[in-house]
Amino acid sequence: MIQFHLDSGSGLSPYQQVVQQVRHALRLGLLREGDQLPKVKDVVAQLAINPNTVLKAYRELELSGLVEARQGSGTFVKAGLGSTSPEVMAALRARLAVWVREAREAGLDAEDIDALVRSVLANGEGVAVA
Repeated sequence: MIQFHLDSGSGLSPYQQVVQQVRHALRLGLLREGDQLPKVKDVVAQLAINPNTVLKAYRELELSGLVEARQGSGTFVKAGLGSTSPEVMAALRARLAVWVREAREAGLDAEDIDALVRSVLANGEGVAVA
């Protein structure tokens, strides 16, 4: 089951962070169709936030077609995201973790690493061109 966390420096509201974390978990294969999201009361207790914040996030996910609320049972994943298998994502994540560790050992902080990744994505680097 997913464990939510809030980052006050992210620039995103708490409800947006919950939505983003669910979407990332779906994309990475950490959440799959049929999995249950944490109950609203548990998220409220864990994060010390207003229940309406969690409800708003879950509603947005439901309107996106990603989850469905079942009366009296909870909220369940209805659809996944991503275009590759969880196994491929896990292997790529492991390789990325090695790269991040090397970047940190080279003295880069999170902002440096983020800037590098965004520049590669923006420039299409790493994409084979015939």
